[in-house]
Amino acid sequence: MQYRYITNDKIKVSKLGFGMMRLPVVEGNNGKIDKIEAMKILKYAYENGVNYFDTAYVYHDETSESMLKDFIKEVGRENILIADKLPVWLCETYEDFEKYLDIQLDRLGTSYIDFYLTHSLSKKTFENMSKNNVYKFLDMAKISGKIKYAGFSFHDEYDVFEKVVDIYDWDFCQIQLNYLDTEYQAGLKGLKYARDKNLDVIIMEPMKGGSLINLPKDALKITYDNCPNISPAKLAQKWVYEKDISLILSGMSTMDMVRENMSIASLTDPIVLSESEKNAAKEVKKLLDSRVKVPCTECNYCMPCPSGVSIPDVFSKYNKKYVFEKKEKMEEKYKKMFEEGKDASKCVECGLCEKKCPQTIKIITKLKDAHKDLI
Repeated sequence: MQYRYITNDKIKVSKLGFGMMRLPVVEGNNGKIDKIEAMKILKYAYENGVNYFDTAYVYHDETSESMLKDFIKEVGRENILIADKLPVWLCETYEDFEKYLDIQLDRLGTSYIDFYLTHSLSKKTFENMSKNNVYKFLDMAKISGKIKYAGFSFHDEYDVFEKVVDIYDWDFCQIQLNYLDTEYQAGLKGLKYARDKNLDVIIMEPMKGGSLINLPKDALKITYDNCPNISPAKLAQKWVYEKDISLILSGMSTMDMVRENMSIASLTDPIVLSESEKNAAKEVKKLLDSRVKVPCTECNYCMPCPSGVSIPDVFSKYNKKYVFEKKEKMEEKYKKMFEEGKDASKCVECGLCEKKCPQTIKIITKLKDAHKDLI
Protein backbone atom coordinates (compact mmCIF):
# COMPACT_ATOMS: atom_id res chain seq x y z
CA MET A 1 0.00 0.00 0.00
CA GLN A 2 1.22 3.46 -0.91
CA TYR A 3 0.52 6.45 1.34
CA ARG A 4 0.09 10.17 0.97
CA TYR A 5 0.10 13.01 3.50
CA ILE A 6 -2.84 15.38 3.88
CA THR A 7 -3.82 18.53 5.81
CA ASN A 8 -1.31 20.96 7.25
CA ASP A 9 -0.49 18.33 9.88
CA LYS A 10 0.62 15.87 7.17
CA ILE A 11 -1.56 13.00 8.32
CA LYS A 12 -0.48 9.73 6.71
CA VAL A 13 -3.39 8.20 4.75
CA SER A 14 -3.58 5.14 2.55
CA LYS A 15 -3.90 6.03 -1.12
CA LEU A 16 -7.06 3.90 -1.17
CA GLY A 17 -9.86 4.71 1.24
CA PHE A 18 -12.59 2.22 2.09
CA GLY A 19 -16.01 3.70 1.32
CA MET A 20 -18.60 2.00 3.52
CA MET A 21 -21.63 2.74 1.37
CA ARG A 22 -21.69 -0.50 -0.64
CA LEU A 23 -20.95 -3.21 1.90
CA PRO A 24 -22.30 -6.74 1.27
CA VAL A 25 -25.93 -7.08 2.35
CA VAL A 26 -28.37 -9.89 3.10
CA GLU A 27 -31.08 -10.71 0.52
CA GLY A 28 -30.64 -7.38 -1.26
CA ASN A 29 -31.74 -5.44 1.83
CA ASN A 30 -29.57 -2.31 1.92
CA GLY A 31 -30.30 -1.83 5.62
CA LYS A 32 -29.17 -5.32 6.55
CA ILE A 33 -25.40 -5.54 6.25
CA ASP A 34 -23.88 -9.02 6.00
CA LYS A 35 -21.75 -8.41 9.07
CA ILE A 36 -19.67 -11.57 8.80
CA GLU A 37 -18.66 -10.94 5.19
CA ALA A 38 -18.28 -7.19 5.74
CA MET A 39 -15.97 -7.80 8.68
CA LYS A 40 -13.81 -10.11 6.57
CA ILE A 41 -13.24 -7.59 3.80
CA LEU A 42 -12.76 -4.66 6.18
CA LYS A 43 -10.15 -6.57 8.19
CA TYR A 44 -8.39 -7.73 5.04
CA ALA A 45 -8.15 -4.14 3.81
CA TYR A 46 -6.91 -2.93 7.18
CA GLU A 47 -4.34 -5.72 7.58
CA ASN A 48 -2.96 -4.88 4.15
CA GLY A 49 -2.53 -1.17 4.75
CA VAL A 50 -5.84 0.67 4.37
CA ASN A 51 -6.26 3.10 7.27
CA TYR A 52 -8.96 5.50 5.99
CA PHE A 53 -12.57 4.35 6.45
CA ASP A 54 -15.38 6.55 5.19
CA THR A 55 -18.99 6.34 6.37
CA ALA A 56 -22.02 8.63 6.66
CA TYR A 57 -25.17 9.08 8.73
CA VAL A 58 -27.42 7.72 5.95
CA TYR A 59 -25.30 4.89 4.49
CA HIS A 60 -26.97 1.48 4.50
CA ASP A 61 -30.17 2.93 5.93
CA GLU A 62 -28.25 4.36 8.91
CA THR A 63 -26.41 1.12 9.81
CA SER A 64 -22.97 1.78 8.27
CA GLU A 65 -21.68 3.75 11.27
CA SER A 66 -22.60 0.92 13.64
CA MET A 67 -20.79 -1.54 11.37
CA LEU A 68 -17.69 0.64 11.61
CA LYS A 69 -18.07 0.62 15.40
CA ASP A 70 -18.01 -3.20 15.40
CA PHE A 71 -14.96 -3.16 13.15
CA ILE A 72 -13.11 -0.73 15.42
CA LYS A 73 -13.78 -3.04 18.37
CA GLU A 74 -11.96 -5.76 16.44
CA VAL A 75 -8.87 -3.82 15.34
CA GLY A 76 -8.61 -0.89 17.77
CA ARG A 77 -9.17 2.83 17.36
CA GLU A 78 -5.61 4.14 17.38
CA ASN A 79 -4.63 3.11 13.85
CA ILE A 80 -7.97 3.92 12.19
CA LEU A 81 -8.81 7.21 10.51
CA ILE A 82 -12.59 7.74 10.52
CA ALA A 83 -14.31 9.95 7.98
CA ASP A 84 -17.98 10.71 8.64
CA LYS A 85 -20.47 13.21 7.29
CA LEU A 86 -22.95 15.65 8.76
CA PRO A 87 -26.39 15.27 7.07
CA VAL A 88 -26.84 19.01 6.52
CA TRP A 89 -30.17 18.58 4.71
CA LEU A 90 -31.66 17.33 8.00
CA CYS A 91 -30.34 20.29 9.99
CA GLU A 92 -32.77 23.18 10.39
CA THR A 93 -30.97 24.92 13.28
CA TYR A 94 -27.48 25.32 14.72
CA GLU A 95 -28.44 22.92 17.50
CA ASP A 96 -29.18 20.25 14.91
CA PHE A 97 -25.52 20.27 13.87
CA GLU A 98 -24.55 19.43 17.44
CA LYS A 99 -27.33 16.85 17.78
CA TYR A 100 -26.33 14.84 14.73
CA LEU A 101 -22.62 14.91 15.56
CA ASP A 102 -23.36 13.49 19.01
CA ILE A 103 -25.57 10.79 17.50
CA GLN A 104 -22.79 9.85 15.11
CA LEU A 105 -20.16 9.69 17.85
CA ASP A 106 -22.44 7.37 19.79
CA ARG A 107 -23.07 5.15 16.78
CA LEU A 108 -19.33 4.96 16.10
CA GLY A 109 -18.49 4.31 19.73
CA THR A 110 -15.72 6.90 19.71
CA SER A 111 -15.07 10.27 21.30
CA TYR A 112 -13.80 11.90 18.10
CA ILE A 113 -13.99 11.76 14.30
CA ASP A 114 -10.80 12.37 12.35
CA PHE A 115 -12.27 13.77 9.13
CA TYR A 116 -15.74 15.31 9.34
CA LEU A 117 -17.53 16.51 6.21
CA THR A 118 -20.63 18.54 5.57
CA HIS A 119 -22.34 16.01 3.35
CA SER A 120 -23.39 16.33 -0.30
CA LEU A 121 -23.35 20.10 -0.63
CA SER A 122 -25.52 21.71 -3.28
CA LYS A 123 -26.53 25.34 -3.66
CA LYS A 124 -29.56 24.81 -1.43
CA THR A 125 -27.84 22.94 1.40
CA PHE A 126 -24.85 25.27 1.23
CA GLU A 127 -27.07 28.32 1.73
CA ASN A 128 -29.00 26.65 4.54
CA MET A 129 -25.95 25.54 6.51
CA SER A 130 -24.36 28.96 6.04
CA LYS A 131 -27.49 30.63 7.38
CA ASN A 132 -27.23 28.49 10.52
CA ASN A 133 -23.47 29.17 10.84
CA VAL A 134 -22.08 25.69 10.38
CA TYR A 135 -18.61 27.28 10.34
CA LYS A 136 -18.85 28.27 13.99
CA PHE A 137 -20.07 24.76 14.75
CA LEU A 138 -17.07 23.20 13.01
CA ASP A 139 -14.67 25.50 14.84
CA MET A 140 -16.26 24.64 18.19
CA ALA A 141 -16.25 20.92 17.39
CA LYS A 142 -12.52 21.16 16.71
CA ILE A 143 -11.91 23.04 19.95
CA SER A 144 -13.89 20.46 21.94
CA GLY A 145 -11.94 17.62 20.31
CA LYS A 146 -15.01 15.98 18.77
CA ILE A 147 -13.56 16.36 15.28
CA LYS A 148 -10.01 16.90 14.06
CA TYR A 149 -10.37 18.11 10.48
CA ALA A 150 -13.30 19.72 8.66
CA GLY A 151 -14.19 19.25 5.01
CA PHE A 152 -17.10 18.95 2.63
CA SER A 153 -18.37 16.62 -0.07
CA PHE A 154 -19.82 18.28 -3.13
CA HIS A 155 -22.62 17.63 -5.67
CA ASP A 156 -23.48 20.70 -7.73
CA GLU A 157 -22.22 23.01 -10.46
CA TYR A 158 -18.69 24.43 -10.59
CA ASP A 159 -19.67 28.02 -9.72
CA VAL A 160 -21.16 26.80 -6.44
CA PHE A 161 -17.97 24.85 -5.73
CA GLU A 162 -15.85 27.99 -5.84
CA LYS A 163 -18.13 29.72 -3.34
CA VAL A 164 -17.98 26.77 -0.95
CA VAL A 165 -14.20 26.55 -1.14
CA ASP A 166 -13.75 30.27 -0.47
CA ILE A 167 -16.15 30.70 2.43
CA TYR A 168 -14.24 28.77 5.12
CA ASP A 169 -10.77 27.53 5.99
CA TRP A 170 -11.46 23.91 5.07
CA ASP A 171 -8.90 21.18 5.69
CA PHE A 172 -9.97 19.07 2.71
CA CYS A 173 -12.80 18.45 0.27
CA GLN A 174 -14.34 15.52 -1.56
CA ILE A 175 -15.50 15.58 -5.18
CA GLN A 176 -16.67 13.16 -7.85
CA LEU A 177 -14.15 12.58 -10.62
CA ASN A 178 -13.46 9.93 -13.25
CA TYR A 179 -12.40 9.95 -16.88
CA LEU A 180 -16.01 10.24 -18.02
CA ASP A 181 -17.01 13.06 -15.63
CA THR A 182 -14.20 15.52 -16.30
CA GLU A 183 -16.59 18.48 -16.62
CA TYR A 184 -19.34 17.19 -14.34
CA GLN A 185 -19.96 19.05 -11.06
CA ALA A 186 -16.58 20.30 -9.77
CA GLY A 187 -14.66 18.24 -12.35
CA LEU A 188 -11.05 18.79 -13.31
CA LYS A 189 -11.53 22.55 -13.08
CA GLY A 190 -12.66 22.20 -9.47
CA LEU A 191 -9.73 19.93 -8.66
CA LYS A 192 -7.31 22.57 -9.92
CA TYR A 193 -9.12 25.34 -8.06
CA ALA A 194 -8.94 23.43 -4.78
CA ARG A 195 -5.29 22.45 -5.21
CA ASP A 196 -4.34 26.04 -6.11
CA LYS A 197 -5.80 26.91 -2.68
CA ASN A 198 -3.66 24.14 -1.10
CA LEU A 199 -6.82 22.20 -0.28
CA ASP A 200 -6.47 18.41 -0.18
CA VAL A 201 -8.89 16.62 -2.50
CA ILE A 202 -10.43 13.20 -1.94
CA ILE A 203 -12.04 11.53 -4.94
CA MET A 204 -15.33 9.63 -4.86
CA GLU A 205 -16.88 7.66 -7.74
CA PRO A 206 -13.56 7.01 -9.53
CA MET A 207 -15.33 4.19 -11.39
CA LYS A 208 -18.71 5.95 -11.62
CA GLY A 209 -20.50 3.54 -9.31
CA GLY A 210 -19.08 0.54 -11.19
CA SER A 211 -20.18 1.75 -14.63
CA LEU A 212 -16.57 2.12 -15.81
CA ILE A 213 -15.91 -1.50 -14.81
CA ASN A 214 -19.00 -3.03 -16.42
CA LEU A 215 -18.52 -1.30 -19.77
CA PRO A 216 -20.53 -2.09 -22.91
CA LYS A 217 -18.81 -4.58 -25.23
CA ASP A 218 -17.66 -1.99 -27.78
CA ALA A 219 -16.16 0.16 -25.01
CA LEU A 220 -14.41 -2.89 -23.56
CA LYS A 221 -12.99 -3.64 -26.99
CA ILE A 222 -11.52 -0.14 -27.17
CA THR A 223 -9.87 -0.68 -23.78
CA TYR A 224 -8.34 -4.03 -24.64
CA ASP A 225 -7.34 -3.03 -28.17
CA ASN A 226 -5.30 -0.16 -26.72
CA CYS A 227 -3.98 -1.87 -23.59
CA PRO A 228 -4.72 -5.63 -23.50
CA ASN A 229 -3.05 -6.16 -20.12
CA ILE A 230 -5.06 -3.68 -18.07
CA SER A 231 -8.51 -4.16 -16.55
CA PRO A 232 -11.19 -1.46 -16.82
CA ALA A 233 -10.94 -0.91 -13.05
CA LYS A 234 -7.19 -0.41 -13.23
CA LEU A 235 -7.50 2.01 -16.14
CA ALA A 236 -10.16 4.07 -14.33
CA GLN A 237 -8.23 4.26 -11.09
CA LYS A 238 -4.85 4.93 -12.69
CA TRP A 239 -6.46 7.82 -14.57
CA VAL A 240 -7.50 9.38 -11.24
CA TYR A 241 -4.30 8.53 -9.34
CA GLU A 242 -2.28 10.33 -12.01
CA LYS A 243 -4.02 13.56 -11.02
CA ASP A 244 -3.02 15.80 -8.10
CA ILE A 245 -5.32 14.13 -5.57
CA SER A 246 -4.90 12.88 -2.00
CA LEU A 247 -6.73 9.56 -2.06
CA ILE A 248 -9.44 7.60 -3.83
CA LEU A 249 -12.55 6.32 -2.08
CA SER A 250 -13.97 3.06 -3.33
CA GLY A 251 -17.18 1.44 -2.13
CA MET A 252 -16.19 -2.23 -2.00
CA SER A 253 -18.60 -5.12 -1.47
CA THR A 254 -16.51 -8.20 -2.31
CA MET A 255 -13.07 -9.52 -1.49
CA ASP A 256 -12.17 -9.52 -5.20
CA MET A 257 -12.89 -5.78 -5.38
CA VAL A 258 -10.74 -5.14 -2.34
CA ARG A 259 -7.82 -7.17 -3.69
CA GLU A 260 -7.87 -5.53 -7.12
CA ASN A 261 -8.23 -1.99 -5.79
CA MET A 262 -5.45 -2.56 -3.27
CA SER A 263 -3.14 -3.90 -5.95
CA ILE A 264 -3.67 -0.68 -7.93
CA ALA A 265 -3.13 1.46 -4.82
CA SER A 266 0.16 -0.35 -4.27
CA LEU A 267 1.60 0.96 -7.53
CA THR A 268 4.57 3.17 -6.74
CA ASP A 269 4.10 6.91 -7.13
CA PRO A 270 4.20 8.80 -9.37
CA ILE A 271 1.59 6.98 -11.42
CA VAL A 272 1.79 7.96 -15.09
CA LEU A 273 -0.55 6.69 -17.78
CA SER A 274 1.03 5.33 -20.94
CA GLU A 275 -0.01 6.84 -24.26
CA SER A 276 -2.08 3.74 -25.04
CA GLU A 277 -3.86 4.02 -21.68
CA LYS A 278 -4.58 7.70 -22.24
CA ASN A 279 -5.96 6.89 -25.66
CA ALA A 280 -8.16 4.11 -24.28
CA ALA A 281 -9.75 6.44 -21.71
CA LYS A 282 -10.15 9.19 -24.32
CA GLU A 283 -11.79 6.91 -26.89
CA VAL A 284 -14.11 5.21 -24.37
CA LYS A 285 -15.22 8.64 -23.16
CA LYS A 286 -15.81 9.78 -26.74
CA LEU A 287 -17.92 6.69 -27.47
CA LEU A 288 -20.03 6.92 -24.31
CA ASP A 289 -20.51 10.68 -24.62
CA SER A 290 -21.86 10.16 -28.13
CA ARG A 291 -24.72 8.09 -26.68
CA VAL A 292 -25.98 10.71 -24.25
CA LYS A 293 -29.61 11.52 -25.03
CA VAL A 294 -29.95 14.61 -22.84
CA PRO A 295 -26.99 16.82 -21.79
CA CYS A 296 -28.31 17.02 -18.21
CA THR A 297 -25.67 17.52 -15.51
CA GLU A 298 -28.15 16.73 -12.69
CA CYS A 299 -27.53 20.14 -11.14
CA ASN A 300 -31.17 20.14 -9.89
CA TYR A 301 -31.71 23.81 -10.76
CA CYS A 302 -34.93 22.70 -12.47
CA MET A 303 -36.26 21.31 -9.22
CA PRO A 304 -38.63 21.19 -7.50
CA CYS A 305 -41.15 20.51 -10.25
CA PRO A 306 -44.62 21.75 -9.20
CA SER A 307 -46.14 18.62 -10.74
CA GLY A 308 -43.79 16.25 -8.91
CA VAL A 309 -41.70 15.12 -11.87
CA SER A 310 -38.20 14.08 -10.79
CA ILE A 311 -36.64 15.63 -13.88
CA PRO A 312 -32.94 14.81 -13.33
CA ASP A 313 -33.80 11.21 -12.39
CA VAL A 314 -35.84 10.76 -15.57
CA PHE A 315 -32.98 12.02 -17.72
CA SER A 316 -30.43 9.96 -15.79
CA LYS A 317 -32.31 6.74 -16.53
CA TYR A 318 -32.86 7.76 -20.15
CA ASN A 319 -29.13 8.38 -20.60
CA LYS A 320 -27.94 5.26 -18.77
CA LYS A 321 -30.19 3.05 -20.87
CA TYR A 322 -28.14 4.00 -23.93
CA VAL A 323 -24.75 5.08 -22.61
CA PHE A 324 -24.16 1.90 -20.61
CA GLU A 325 -26.65 -0.33 -22.47
CA LYS A 326 -28.80 -0.98 -19.41
CA LYS A 327 -32.15 -1.27 -21.13
CA GLU A 328 -34.02 -3.64 -18.80
CA LYS A 329 -32.60 -2.19 -15.59
CA MET A 330 -33.41 1.43 -16.44
CA GLU A 331 -36.89 0.59 -17.72
CA GLU A 332 -37.59 -1.28 -14.49
CA LYS A 333 -36.38 1.67 -12.42
CA TYR A 334 -38.52 4.03 -14.47
CA LYS A 335 -41.52 1.80 -13.81
CA LYS A 336 -40.99 2.41 -10.09
CA MET A 337 -40.85 6.17 -10.75
CA PHE A 338 -44.18 5.82 -12.58
CA GLU A 339 -45.67 4.00 -9.59
CA GLU A 340 -44.40 6.77 -7.29
CA GLY A 341 -45.86 9.53 -9.47
CA LYS A 342 -42.46 11.01 -10.31
CA ASP A 343 -42.34 10.09 -13.99
CA ALA A 344 -42.39 12.39 -17.03
CA SER A 345 -46.07 11.81 -17.78
CA LYS A 346 -46.94 14.12 -14.88
CA CYS A 347 -45.46 17.12 -16.75
CA VAL A 348 -48.09 19.81 -17.44
CA GLU A 349 -45.71 21.86 -19.63
CA CYS A 350 -45.66 24.88 -17.33
CA GLY A 351 -42.13 25.70 -18.53
CA LEU A 352 -40.73 26.76 -15.13
CA CYS A 353 -37.94 24.19 -15.40
CA GLU A 354 -36.77 25.43 -18.80
CA LYS A 355 -36.40 28.98 -17.47
CA LYS A 356 -34.01 27.73 -14.76
CA CYS A 357 -31.95 25.21 -16.74
CA PRO A 358 -28.33 26.43 -17.15
CA GLN A 359 -27.88 23.99 -20.06
CA THR A 360 -30.90 25.50 -21.91
CA ILE A 361 -32.30 22.00 -22.43
CA LYS A 362 -35.74 21.77 -24.05
CA ILE A 363 -36.92 19.90 -20.99
CA ILE A 364 -40.57 19.54 -21.95
CA THR A 365 -39.74 17.90 -25.29
CA LYS A 366 -37.01 15.72 -23.81
CA LEU A 367 -39.31 14.51 -21.02
CA LYS A 368 -41.79 13.36 -23.63
CA ASP A 369 -39.02 11.55 -25.51
CA ALA A 370 -37.75 9.89 -22.34
CA HIS A 371 -41.20 8.76 -21.23
CA LYS A 372 -42.04 7.27 -24.62
CA ASP A 373 -38.72 5.42 -24.67
CA LEU A 374 -38.68 4.14 -21.07
CA ILE A 375 -42.27 3.22 -20.40
